[in-house]
Amino acid sequence: MWHCLIIEDDSENARYIAKGLSELGHTSVICHDSMQGLQRAMDSSWDVIILDRMLPNGVDGLTILSTLRGLGQRTPVLVLSALSGTDEKVSGLNAGGDDYLIKPFSFSELVARLNALIRRSQADTVQRRLQVGDLVAYLDSGKVERDGKPIALQPRELRLLTYLMLNAHNTVTRTMLLEHVWDYRFDPQSNVIDVQISRLRRKVDGDHAAPLIHTVRGAGYTLSDRTPSA
Repeated sequence: MWHCLIIEDDSENARYIAKGLSELGHTSVICHDSMQGLQRAMDSSWDVIILDRMLPNGVDGLTILSTLRGLGQRTPVLVLSALSGTDEKVSGLNAGGDDYLIKPFSFSELVARLNALIRRSQADTVQRRLQVGDLVAYLDSGKVERDGKPIALQPRELRLLTYLMLNAHNTVTRTMLLEHVWDYRFDPQSNVIDVQISRLRRKVDGDHAAPLIHTVRGAGYTLSDRTPSA
């Protein structure tokens, strides 16, 4: 079920959208006033915001949109507008809109676009938080914790850990690490990887009974909360 905010001064159009979403099992809140809409949009609990481009009271949809993005609000926004020119679409997207739908529109297309926006938003949320066992990395902030306790990492260590977590349970070779963590396209024949892995192990595994970083003999390394095969 979606929790949607509809900022639209056209009462008939807003009711049409809300009624259709309700019939599909979703909930909606309607704001006809731009300032009220901006205040409600600041609540990050919305799954999606449907925003009319042309609003009264001197604050248009793009102003609301750019304000939200400037304050770090990431809720996906579908801009509705009767302005169909390419420049208008570009302006809407550049202001922070995730999609731009021209009026008049079919309800089925509206729902399809909302579904795509929410699906993409949920996928992005998953990617911003990586977890393997009790190890969690928050990609936006760079914070890492294990069993709820913070782990302080240097930038290179964080990059190494992130790559290992993105490839969790799979073997990562030296070549892969050199290319994706160190940006080397050749092997410098040094022990740089071994040193960094050793440091990372001390910080991540430390005194934990179950280590997460494993050496795959003759192949590379893997980060896993499963017992690696011999």
